[in-house]
Amino acid sequence: MPVATTTSTQLPATFEDALKEHLKFYSRVTCKVAILLIVGGVGLDAAFYPQHMVEFAVVRVLVALLILLTLLTYSTPFGDHNIRRLTYFWIALPQLMIAWMIFHADGENSIYFVGLTFAISGIGFFLPLTIVEAFLFSSFTLLVYVLACVLRPEGVQDAHLFQGQIIFIVFYAVISVVISIYSGRWRKQAYALQSEVQSKNRELMETNRTLAEVKGQLLQREKMAAIGTLSAGLLHELNNPVNYSLMAINMGLTSPATESDAMLKESLVDAREGMQRIQNIVSDLKTFAYQKPGQDSQRLFLLENAIRSAQRLAGHELKSIKVSVELPQDTHVLGDEPAIIGVLINLFSNAAHAVQAARRAEPEIAVRVAARGGRLGISMRDNGQGIAPENLARVFEPFFTTRDVGAGLGLGLSVSYGIVQRHGGTLAVESEQGAWTEFTFDLPMPQ
Repeated sequence: MPVATTTSTQLPATFEDALKEHLKFYSRVTCKVAILLIVGGVGLDAAFYPQHMVEFAVVRVLVALLILLTLLTYSTPFGDHNIRRLTYFWIALPQLMIAWMIFHADGENSIYFVGLTFAISGIGFFLPLTIVEAFLFSSFTLLVYVLACVLRPEGVQDAHLFQGQIIFIVFYAVISVVISIYSGRWRKQAYALQSEVQSKNRELMETNRTLAEVKGQLLQREKMAAIGTLSAGLLHELNNPVNYSLMAINMGLTSPATESDAMLKESLVDAREGMQRIQNIVSDLKTFAYQKPGQDSQRLFLLENAIRSAQRLAGHELKSIKVSVELPQDTHVLGDEPAIIGVLINLFSNAAHAVQAARRAEPEIAVRVAARGGRLGISMRDNGQGIAPENLARVFEPFFTTRDVGAGLGLGLSVSYGIVQRHGGTLAVESEQGAWTEFTFDLPMPQ
């Protein structure tokens, strides 16, 4: 029974991998925003520093191109491997550009000091920087601002303003470091929560799959039990008239008049054979309907011998078919050996019919036996035509067959199902139409 699979994105294996993916995504986004703001800053140059508009515009374009080239490398193996170093490189470019503009403009009186603070807070908020990285980026911003003001030919003109703006930058630096602390904790908690949810989803999917299989098995058992109960009642009603008819036919055959009439005798013999065939069918159905242990259900025997016997008895159907048998060292089991041989003959016969119908170049039937949990499991797999999905759930129903009329009554697998169930197991089938079919069951091993 198919089980729905999740469509959610697979979570990275470790938190470090998740952090790298987070950095890669937001570094791309922040790159694009930075390019937009840098180029858009031409309007600010025209408003505040028209005398420097051309040279500022040239620098803005160069910085935007460098950031764009950095963004393009993210799609290469080099960029993927060096994502953090490339991020350090490009976030430093706007700060250097703004510091250069401050140096060539009004120094501590320049309005562009605001751009430095925006960059500190924006980078700290969007990019998953560590505490050390956030501190170093803020310190770098403060350093380039101080150098831009101090190294000007005019030097610092307004010490109080310069001091106040340094304090502002420090405030933004503190904000950036605090954001990096709590965003790092939040990302770890989010990753842990996502990991737990994904793990629970996998467990839930596995549980649903197991429940679906168990539900299918329970429905199949309930159906087979209901069919068995129905069959038991029908067999009782059918068996009596068959016996009466056979008695009447046998009495008719002993009559002197029968001996003198060849046609009458032949007709009675044909009728007796027909009734005996019905009697055999009823006997086979009883095996399925009355699923109770018999006197021979706990005899010790070698499963290996039973497989070999079944293979010999079905030999005429297995001609030109490769049969491989894998056995463990010990194949002792408890059960009704003749009944199990009958199950194996039926499975061999069905497998032979399947591979012959498929016309395989190399027809093959593989029998595998392995011990598991105090029982010996048997599987028989053929490379035949397989079973259609709509027929898979019906193969154990009495009188269900896909063969041509007259090629079989469809009782073999239903009888075999009852025999295996009588031994405490379940005869199961799996198949892929056009490829293969595999029947499995198990038998109890001696203590």
